[in-house]
Amino acid sequence: MTIISTAFHNNKYIPNKYTCDGENVNPPLTFSKVTRDTKSLVLIVEDPDAPMGVFTHWVVYDIPSSTLQILEDQVPAKSTQGMTDFGKTAYGGPCPPSGTHRYFFKLFALDSPLNLSEGATKDEVQMKMEGHILESSELIGLYKKKGGGEM
Repeated sequence: MTIISTAFHNNKYIPNKYTCDGENVNPPLTFSKVTRDTKSLVLIVEDPDAPMGVFTHWVVYDIPSSTLQILEDQVPAKSTQGMTDFGKTAYGGPCPPSGTHRYFFKLFALDSPLNLSEGATKDEVQMKMEGHILESSELIGLYKKKGGGEM
C-alpha cells in the first residue's frame, strides 16, 4: 500500500499553502495498492518533533476502502474526522514554533470500519484499530517556519 502527494515528495518540504503560513488546507493525497480485504481506511497526520511531544494535525477514519485519493481542501465522502491537538475536527497544517519539523501522513488499511462518533481522539481511534490493521504506509513531509523553509 502506498500514500503519495502531488504537492510534495517523501522527505521533502511541504509547500506553504498547506501550512498555517499559507491557506492551511490539506494537501492532495493518493492511495494505491490497498489490499482487497480492506473494509476501511484511517489517516493520521502527526508531528513527532513538537516541543510537548507528538502533535496530532489530522485524524480521518472510516474512509471507504474504495477511496483512491483525498483532494486538496476536502475530506473524503462518507468518512469521519477526529479531534486534533488544535482542538478541532479538521485539518490543521504544519505550524512549528521553530526549526524544521517532520509531518507523518500515516495511512492504515483495516479489516472493519471503526464506527466511532465524530470527534474521537487519536488515542480512541488507535485503540479501536488494535487487531484490525491489515497494512500501513506513510508519507513524510518537512516544514520550517516561513522565512527559513525551503519550497
